[in-house]
Amino acid sequence: MSHFTRPHQLPQQQAPETESLPPDGPGEDLPPGDGLTDAEAHPPAPDTPPTAWRDRHPVAARAAAWTTTVLAAALVLVTLLLPNDADRLTAAEFVRIPVEGIAGAALLLLLPPTARRVAAVLGGVALGVLTALDLLDIGFNEVLGRGFNVVFDWVLLGDGASFLQDSIGRAGTIGVEIAAALLVVALLVLPALALVRLSNLMARHAARAAGTTLVLGTAWVLASALGLQIAGAPLASRSTSDLVQARMDGVSATLKDERAFAKEAASDPYRHTPGNRLLTGLRGKDVIFTFIESYGRSAVQDRLMAPGVDAELAKGTEQLRKAGYASRSGWLTSATYGGSSWLGHSTFLSGLWIDNQQRYRTVTAGDHLTLTGAFKRTGAWRTVGIMPGVTKSWPEAAYYGLDHVYDSRELGYKGPKFSWSTMPDQYSLAAFERLEHGRPHDKPLMSEIILTSSHNPWAPLPKPLPWNKVGDGSVYRSIEKAGKNPVDVWQQTDRVRTEYGKSIQYSLKSLVSYVEKYGNKNTVLVFLGDHQPVAKVSGDHASRDVPVAIVAHDPDVLKRISDWHWTPGLNPGHRAPVWRMDSFRNRFLTAFGSHPGPGSPR
Repeated sequence: MSHFTRPHQLPQQQAPETESLPPDGPGEDLPPGDGLTDAEAHPPAPDTPPTAWRDRHPVAARAAAWTTTVLAAALVLVTLLLPNDADRLTAAEFVRIPVEGIAGAALLLLLPPTARRVAAVLGGVALGVLTALDLLDIGFNEVLGRGFNVVFDWVLLGDGASFLQDSIGRAGTIGVEIAAALLVVALLVLPALALVRLSNLMARHAARAAGTTLVLGTAWVLASALGLQIAGAPLASRSTSDLVQARMDGVSATLKDERAFAKEAASDPYRHTPGNRLLTGLRGKDVIFTFIESYGRSAVQDRLMAPGVDAELAKGTEQLRKAGYASRSGWLTSATYGGSSWLGHSTFLSGLWIDNQQRYRTVTAGDHLTLTGAFKRTGAWRTVGIMPGVTKSWPEAAYYGLDHVYDSRELGYKGPKFSWSTMPDQYSLAAFERLEHGRPHDKPLMSEIILTSSHNPWAPLPKPLPWNKVGDGSVYRSIEKAGKNPVDVWQQTDRVRTEYGKSIQYSLKSLVSYVEKYGNKNTVLVFLGDHQPVAKVSGDHASRDVPVAIVAHDPDVLKRISDWHWTPGLNPGHRAPVWRMDSFRNRFLTAFGSHPGPGSPR
């Protein structure tokens, strides 16, 4: 007898259908048969409530499906056609036919389901990355006058965050960083989801999708062959392919440039020149090299900013003349624009064209002779640096040949920051006088001084004070508090440019006043801008020229540069010579008695 008994069988009842039903709309499964949806063909029993929102609201579900699909297509189109130049952000750019979209659609139609989904995800992520790089290009072009270099520009993003913190505060910077992080996540996720949706739609409408792809491909070929354009932009677009190729070429060129520059930096006609043959025409002089932040050609020639700056230069020229000084000025073309001041500094001092971070790292890791290093090699000068913008250890000081560097922590400042600038220029000069120039010393000084008050965002700005009132800088608290808010200043371009002009006037006034009060018959001052200000101030397509001037009490100093044909005074004329900044080192060394070492090319 079996140990199991057959259970009592209950009458079978048909269970209501509870399977979730797909909506009727683009990008979803189509119903089989005569075009009715499953819900229409097999409606639920009257006493059974709908189990999903889309079943209860079919019209809204259909509209949502259509809207999502249209947005997905628009997102993919925008990422394919987005230019990397703000000047090209026009409607015409986004009504073109992207060849990459046509090729991508054809590929997705040919792939099996699993491979198609993988390709859609990877393609979407790639579009997101390319879009992020395009946005970086736009930002870098607006600020630095060049695109983003994917090899060595990542470090500048940290500098940008520091600048933001100085401009809008820590809370505002955190908000911007969070927004930027969310944007990056969105750029990586949303295009991928959009492509997956569109690829599924094409797979379910394979015949129609293949026909549409063929028509668009034919249209692209004809538009390309005929050169058809929309508002100056080619209707047949291959912008994404061109940008990818340009980035690949850029990476290749960067790597080649790194190797070529290393060889160039290792070759120096002054490498073996002994100290007793260097700078013989300046022996006994206190030589000051001063960089004025963002002091460019725009400051002295722009219609809005130039009147105030030019008046300050004219006034300074006259003040110095009355104090027994003469001056000459010209133009130098900087290796950088809008920022990255250290590239301008190193180009000027090394005699090498340092226009990117990799070159800067290469040269500062070597022993290529700098102007400041030449003074140190002679053994006839004490070499010091006044660096208010340096807030932590700066190992490059050894490369520049500076016996001692006074950074922001050593200058004794007790006042407030003025946005990015850690202290006003007048205070930096007063500290230089207190710590070095005004103290007894057995050698003349060679000094490199960085003035930072004209660093953007140019608000709030310090004001000139009597030199005996500067003190430890505490006096600046009320001035900083009464100054303008950088957020308010940057709301209007003319206001930004006006405040920039005022900052340059302040730096020039401080420097001229210092020489007038503390200079002597052995003082030689060389001052220049490190680069032009950002495009919002200098304008689109501005030159990279910066003013440079030499001031001296001893007439023999300026006689040695008479063949330079520089303009008398502090303001270089329109016809004054324009040299590349990297040419200054050799010209200066030659003018003041230096000669290349034996066997080296002259």
